[in-house]
Amino acid sequence: MASSVANQLFLFFFLWLYTLSSSQAGHHYSEFRYPFIRKASSFPSSSSSFSSSGGGDHAYDYIVVGGGTAGCPLAATLSQRFSVLLLERGGVPFANANVSFSKNFHIALADTSSTSASQYFISTDGVLNARARVLGGGTCINAGFYTRASKRFIHKVGWDAKLVNKSYPWVEKQIVHRPKVAPWQVVVRDSLLDLGVAPFNGFTYDHIYGTKFGGTIFDQFGRRQTAAELLASADPRKLTVLVHATVQKVLFDISGKRPKAVGVLFKDENGNQHQAFLSNSQRSEIILSCGAIGTPQMLLLSGIGPKDELEEKKISVVLHNKFVGKGMADNPMNAIFVPFKRPVQQSLIQTVGITKMGVYIEASSGFGQSKDSIQCHHGIMSAEIGQLSTLPPKQRTPEAIQAYIKRKKDIPHEAFKGGFILEKIANPISTGQLRLISTNVEDNPSVTFNYFKHPRDLQRCVDGIRMATKMVQSEHFRNFTQCDKQTTDKILNMSVSANVNLVPKHTNDTKSLEQFCKDTVITIWHYHGGCHVGKVVNSDYKVLGVNRLRIVDGSVFDESPGTNPQATVMMMGRYMGLKILRDRLGKGAGV
Repeated sequence: MASSVANQLFLFFFLWLYTLSSSQAGHHYSEFRYPFIRKASSFPSSSSSFSSSGGGDHAYDYIVVGGGTAGCPLAATLSQRFSVLLLERGGVPFANANVSFSKNFHIALADTSSTSASQYFISTDGVLNARARVLGGGTCINAGFYTRASKRFIHKVGWDAKLVNKSYPWVEKQIVHRPKVAPWQVVVRDSLLDLGVAPFNGFTYDHIYGTKFGGTIFDQFGRRQTAAELLASADPRKLTVLVHATVQKVLFDISGKRPKAVGVLFKDENGNQHQAFLSNSQRSEIILSCGAIGTPQMLLLSGIGPKDELEEKKISVVLHNKFVGKGMADNPMNAIFVPFKRPVQQSLIQTVGITKMGVYIEASSGFGQSKDSIQCHHGIMSAEIGQLSTLPPKQRTPEAIQAYIKRKKDIPHEAFKGGFILEKIANPISTGQLRLISTNVEDNPSVTFNYFKHPRDLQRCVDGIRMATKMVQSEHFRNFTQCDKQTTDKILNMSVSANVNLVPKHTNDTKSLEQFCKDTVITIWHYHGGCHVGKVVNSDYKVLGVNRLRIVDGSVFDESPGTNPQATVMMMGRYMGLKILRDRLGKGAGV
């Protein structure tokens, strides 16, 4: 017995010492349970050019570019049978308090430093936005709401419903929770039901008409669990994850009839260049999972896209495809701020009303209680919307907004009381495009969404705002709101005067709900498109006109799935991983 205990203690000490020495060397992240996660600089340098057949000492069956919402479950699944290299340009989320805790949700979006999990960008429409830059992707910086796509969507995209119904639970068992519903969310539910957004469907992941409570990736202690946790299902012997690995472009062999992807060029955290290659098998693939902004950008940087745009940037044309970067879309959202009589419990998205007029109604409340949070600009979910704006529209320059942010540290904490009713358009008809500004992958491309360009989108926004204002005036809100009877004009003026975007405001014209929608449009990060099926990829998401290159992320969608897409994008990673294995090994793949 004594020797057994001694052996166990020795083993524990050895593992602890190994972890300590390895982490101090900066080679991998075993202290976070995942010894296969390493810094990009640990990858062997390579100055040799690739051969026509690919391969080499460090060849992989699959190289997944982008360790985000789809990339993590995809890589984990493929590693069950094949060697996989997953390349992520950001760092790990596990020790990042701004990612891990719901109370710091706003801070993650406010951090504009080069090491932030959130990369700030502004669309040409003037809407402030963010894209993920961290292992786990958008699941690390979103509001956590988890809900599936509709059956109509699954049928439309041509997925196998049985495999879909196996893939969703795989995600849910690992990182999804049932929320403790906040009082504000109950009030929102009751007012929605009074307005006829019925029936009440209780707690469910399903996308069905009516009002419901959905799931969340925040646990009961307010800790976020992300797509990165899905890597726990990987075979650690077959998976290598490199963080701070910024892929510059896909490498092609163009000696044959069709260009063939053979590897990738990437830069590590020290600025050193590396090359990674696929094995010689024709079934091996590079899979782009960089998201709706990153994937079309990566195709363009790799020489696939409109010939004139590529030549303008002096990029060697691998394949002319005029559709790359076209058809970009985002679900426009508008928010009404509701001032409260007293501080209220913070809640992110828990309640959703799925209407039959093509509008989704959601809500949030309260303010993150972190002592540092009050000094931050909080993006689209900021508690100061409608309360603290003092600048006339013409004076809302980027410089003025920065000064406004700096002054906020002197604002009394009591000012941050209130909630939001969020109205967003399902399946917008308006679309835009993405173009390169530079050939530096770290620079944001130019993105245009053309919010409300189509009159049908604008009319649905008006209908949604009318519903939201009726909710505020309902009896259910009286115990919360500062004023028992708020007129529509007061509610709208309170919201239209906020610094939520860089669109010129029309504060004297709030009686026009059409103008209100245009002035106050914001995003909830549900952008998609740019690599549509039939134009850039086929029905299996293989890139048209080239071999061994596939896309698995929201850039292939022509609509955002469900009310909130993260559930379906994670499921898509698992689903496509299983489908690729079955196509390659047969249904007896055993995963």
